[in-house]
Amino acid sequence: MSFLIDAFEPTFMQRALIGGLIAVIATSLVGTWIVLRGLSFLGDALAHGVIPGVALAVLWGFDPALGAFISALVMSGLVTFVSNRAPVSDDTAIGLLFVGMLALGVVIISKAGSFKTNVTAVLFGDALGITRSDIQNQIIYTSIVVVLTVLLYRPFLALTFNEMKAHTLGMRPRVSQAALLGLLSLSIVASFQSIGTLLVFGLLVAPPATASLLVRRVPQIMAVSILLGSLAVVAGLTISFHHGTAGGATMSGISVLLFFVVLLGHTGITFLRKVRT
Repeated sequence: MSFLIDAFEPTFMQRALIGGLIAVIATSLVGTWIVLRGLSFLGDALAHGVIPGVALAVLWGFDPALGAFISALVMSGLVTFVSNRAPVSDDTAIGLLFVGMLALGVVIISKAGSFKTNVTAVLFGDALGITRSDIQNQIIYTSIVVVLTVLLYRPFLALTFNEMKAHTLGMRPRVSQAALLGLLSLSIVASFQSIGTLLVFGLLVAPPATASLLVRRVPQIMAVSILLGSLAVVAGLTISFHHGTAGGATMSGISVLLFFVVLLGHTGITFLRKVRT
C-alpha cells in the first residue's frame, strides 16, 4: 500500500492523477462509439491530425488546446469532403489525410527548433507537468463531452446499430456523424496534455475494446471502460514515479496490455466451456 501512497504524495503526481482520470472519462465515452462503429482508424488519424494545430499554437504563443481543436475540426471536415467528392474509399481518404497532417506537423516542428521540449510534451504527453489551469480546461472539455453524450445517446445508438432506421426515424445520420467527430475532437483535446497526441489513441480505443469483451450494453461498456482506463492511469503513474518511465506512454501501454490480458482470459474461458460441452 505504501508503494501506491508514496507515488501520489507529491502535488504534481496528484495533478497528474486528476488529469489522467478526467482524460479517461472523455476518451471512454467517445471511444465506446468509435469502437462499436469500427472507426478506430479514424480515431487514430484524428489524434495525429491535431499535431499541426498544436505545433502552430506553441510556435505562435496561443492555447495548444485551441489549436488542437481547430486542427481536429479541419481534419474531420477534410475526411468528409474527400470521402464525398473523390472516388476512393473512406479508409483511403483517412490514410491520405493522416499522413498529410502528420507530415505537415513534422515540417512545422522542423522549422522551429526553439520549442523542442514543448513539442515533445505535445507528442508524448507531460502527465507530470499538468497545471491547475490545464485541469480546469480538461474539466470544461470533458463536461461538454458528457452532456452531449447524454443528449445525443439515442441518435448515436441508432447510427451505430442501424443507420437506415436512424434515417427513417428522422435522426439525420450525417448530422450525428458530424457531432460524433466533434466529440472525438473534444475528447482528444481533453486528453492530449496528459497522454500526448501520439499516445491518446491507447486510452481512446483500448479500454472500450476491453470492456466490450466483458459486457454488451452500451452504458455498461462506457462504465467498465472508465474503470479500466482509471486502473491504467493509476498503475501507469505509479510505475512512472517509482521507475522513471514516461507517464503518458506507461498509461497508454498498460491500457493496451489490459486488453490482451482480458482477451486471453476470455479465450481461455470460452475454450474450457467448449471442452466441457
